[in-house]
Amino acid sequence: MRRGVLAAILAALSLAACATPSEHGPTPPGFPTPSAPPARPTPQPRAPEAPARIELSQLPGWSAEDHDSAFEAWRATCHASRDPGLADLCARARSAGPISPGDGRTFLERAFQAQRVGDGEGVLTAYFAPVYDARRTPTSEFTAPVRPRPADLKAVDAATVVQVLPDGSEVPYPDRLTIETSSNAGALAWMRPEELFFLQVQGSGVLVLEDGTRMKALYAAHNGHPFVGIANPMRDRGLLARDNTSGDAIRGWLAAHRGYEADEIMRLNPRYAFFRLAPDDGKPPVGAANIPLPRGRAVAVDPAFHAVGELLWIDGEAPMLAGAFPTYRRLVTALDTGGAIKGDVRADLYLGEGAAAGAEAGRVRHTLKMWRLVPRS
Repeated sequence: MRRGVLAAILAALSLAACATPSEHGPTPPGFPTPSAPPARPTPQPRAPEAPARIELSQLPGWSAEDHDSAFEAWRATCHASRDPGLADLCARARSAGPISPGDGRTFLERAFQAQRVGDGEGVLTAYFAPVYDARRTPTSEFTAPVRPRPADLKAVDAATVVQVLPDGSEVPYPDRLTIETSSNAGALAWMRPEELFFLQVQGSGVLVLEDGTRMKALYAAHNGHPFVGIANPMRDRGLLARDNTSGDAIRGWLAAHRGYEADEIMRLNPRYAFFRLAPDDGKPPVGAANIPLPRGRAVAVDPAFHAVGELLWIDGEAPMLAGAFPTYRRLVTALDTGGAIKGDVRADLYLGEGAAAGAEAGRVRHTLKMWRLVPRS
């Protein structure tokens, strides 16, 4: 075991954290010699102050974290970051080899401090990789086509999608209703309507065909329309109890009202996702960072406020849905994005694959506070 390598790295981090020039002693080597004070510059507007830094030990729930597991998950994905400071720490962590119990906490506390994200509270939700039955041809139950990316779809940028007409002109791409009532030619597979809807919300999953073949349904494109959640409208219409708008409750209602009623509700969300199929390799799905998502250690965030590969501490409490776990306090990495994930204090936690992960994810709607971990100066 390469214990000596990690010990040397931890020692270097400890020295780096403590090595600051004295205010009163001789100028240390490598620091410039003080010179005569310059002329007073013209006052300039003061830049916004960076949030105060705190030690990781001050984070709510830090002492109860599985630090070694958190460290292993981070160093397996830390190469996603383009931040030079994180890149240096990532290289050190990945060269350390196997760790002994407690080494993960020591590394993290010596390498990082934390800064609060935003001034207030936001919302924590969760997502998962579903596993659904599918058919190669439609049946009375499997009526919803899994559509490939259309040839006439053009993504202008991350938010703008247009339809290229035969004459070369461009118009906004159609909404869910228009797509669902158009031709089904070229369908990749057929699913239950409510399960296709949830596959589109989650962004990817595994399809199990009638002969047992497993195929990955991978996100290919969307139609550019905004994502609109259906939980609140269902609650407001009295279709679901106020504290029971979980994923399971929504999916159960849609299945029980399959047909016109369920279609009307699902079409409140105009966004429509297209897919491509690939053999199931058994690996976790990849996120926007093109890195396999570690279960329980990856979040989708708003790229307007967070960089890919950021290391974050989430503190989710005060659940709004019945049957939810009371708290989610853990170290996570920003490895994905989502159409419904907007704002600085907003995160969507990846919880894994299959029905159990889906049942848990569907109950996560917690009040959220976030901290960004930053390398020590």
